[in-house]
Amino acid sequence: MTRAIPTIRRTRRLLADGREILYYDDRASAPRTAEDSRDLGERALAGQLRRDPLTGDWVAIAGHRLHRTFLPPKNECPLCPTGRGTVPSEIPEADYDVVVFENRFPSFSALAEEGAAAHGLLEHVPAHGRCEVVCFTSDHDASFASLTPSRARTVIEAWADRTAELSRQAGVEHVFPFENRGQEIGVTLHHPHGQIYAYPFVPARTQSLLAEARRHHDRTGRLLGADILAAERADGSRMVLEGEYWSAYVPYAARWPVEVHLAPHRDVPDLVALTGEERDELAEVYLDLLRRLDRYYPARDGQSPRLPYIAGWHQAPVHVGRDISRLHLQVMSVLRSPGKLKYLAGSESGVGGWVNDVPPERIAARLREVGEPREAGR
Repeated sequence: MTRAIPTIRRTRRLLADGREILYYDDRASAPRTAEDSRDLGERALAGQLRRDPLTGDWVAIAGHRLHRTFLPPKNECPLCPTGRGTVPSEIPEADYDVVVFENRFPSFSALAEEGAAAHGLLEHVPAHGRCEVVCFTSDHDASFASLTPSRARTVIEAWADRTAELSRQAGVEHVFPFENRGQEIGVTLHHPHGQIYAYPFVPARTQSLLAEARRHHDRTGRLLGADILAAERADGSRMVLEGEYWSAYVPYAARWPVEVHLAPHRDVPDLVALTGEERDELAEVYLDLLRRLDRYYPARDGQSPRLPYIAGWHQAPVHVGRDISRLHLQVMSVLRSPGKLKYLAGSESGVGGWVNDVPPERIAARLREVGEPREAGR
């Protein structure tokens, strides 16, 4: 059944220091006209990108981020709407559905320390690009997993819209929407939110993915991501859930104690290329997956602990490798058991020699076990 494309109103405004803020409204609401009356002073500049001569990787040096807001109490949350706390909000309106705005403490920005230098092996350039914050809901105590399918669909529309717009900006080479959740991951704000980084280079892990995808395509003429999905579905032991347009599975060589990939059945390079039907099902399947993750560890005192995780969308870079790239989501957690974290010790941090104490098949079996029972006839 073809569903109607959701009606989402996008409003672009400016914050007091000139940063952009965009409202994505899926409910009937008054026009977004509230002014940001804060005295913020000049915008923070992004710093430098320095090239590591040992690896060729680019590293952002952003000393101003040391002063960013760190785990404020609920009544001082800068992501709650104006009027709900005791400190001025980043969001001037009294309520919102989904909001995207430029990060006040960016690693990459159109405003960066100018000048470039190359003194032998010591090379740096301005950290141009863009960092955005995506607020999933105005409810401070919510999580992505607690959203309704219609609100999750609005977030997906925002991700796709920002991917398209950021990809058109001069100098942007890769767009990466992601969410960090939980203090164990290192979040600095509890309010449910994610981020989008628009990099002026193709990051190292993405380059590795491209290299493997190119080798596979040169050898077989097929997309690596499609063949991996087909192999996992045929094997079945690591499958978590399957829909009409999407499947989730634990990767064969999972690195993390909890790790899941969510991939479309159709070959698409990025979120922009998804059809309305694919976006509809993504909203439902992603919520299903996140709720399973929150039930992964047994409940204590009648309540399951919220799983800390990183969820990131691996999309095709803007200008290279689009013919061999295939969209997928990676969700990973450092929690190896309740109250115990996996630390990246000598092997992982030193040389990238990963060791996972939890067999991927066991992860998948647990995620299948904690799925909500389906209604009769479904």
